[in-house]
Amino acid sequence: MNILILNGPNLNLLGTRETAIYGEVPFEEFLAGLRRRHPAITLDYYQSNHEGDLIDKIHEAGFSRDGIVLNAGAYTHTSVALADAIAAVPAPVVEVHISNTARREEFRHVSRLAAACAGVIAGFGLDSYELAVMALARR
Repeated sequence: MNILILNGPNLNLLGTRETAIYGEVPFEEFLAGLRRRHPAITLDYYQSNHEGDLIDKIHEAGFSRDGIVLNAGAYTHTSVALADAIAAVPAPVVEVHISNTARREEFRHVSRLAAACAGVIAGFGLDSYELAVMALARR
């Protein structure tokens, strides 16, 4: 099984950005542990602050991988283009969020991506990624 974990804008700052919300663990450190816990799954990782780069990666991975775990960050709430990219590829995409977006600012309550995704996992910190990997592995 081969899964791409795809992070959007500002998620390169995990471990230092708003640690009360996003925690103090850098994503690369979390990813190393995730790979150790799931050795039978190839977990590739890509992060970009640019919407077009994320779309290109969905197009690429969506035809070659078994699934995509996507934290689109703020693009979740604004990007019809990302939703269209998700809908255009056969690989299942699981939308993830570190925080519970329903408990945050009102603009974060709406996802433009959720309807195109196989599922949504939010509010479990970095464990949201692991839950998404486990869900994809069971498909």
